[in-house]
Amino acid sequence: MHTIEGGCLCGAIRYAAGGEPYHITHCHCEDCRRSAGAAFVTWASFRLENFRVIRGAMRDVAFAGRLRSFCPECGTTLAFRASPTAQEIDLTVASFDHPELITPADHIWTADQLPCIKLGDGLPRHSQNRP
Repeated sequence: MHTIEGGCLCGAIRYAAGGEPYHITHCHCEDCRRSAGAAFVTWASFRLENFRVIRGAMRDVAFAGRLRSFCPECGTTLAFRASPTAQEIDLTVASFDHPELITPADHIWTADQLPCIKLGDGLPRHSQNRP
């Protein structure tokens, strides 16, 4: 099984995710933008059973029925779960040790996209979630 490792800025959190990532996307929704303090966030999904924290403990923040996970020391945005019982976890591609190896498939929630962002990568765009 292929393993992707990553972690936060300060090194307090390290994680590993097994298997091939899927639903690799650039998300422009307001929640992602605000939680990360960025114009958009690139996510990759993994089955929760294939994810483990190697070092430290992420801080989970519940908002609108979803869970977002951060490093409690430096604040790095690390993970998202659609609900506390979701069996899928989305990880921020920017927190991977080798984010350059991941290729996003599309842009989602472009209805919330900041007007100053001009997309020219040719990837499919979805006003909200992908169909």
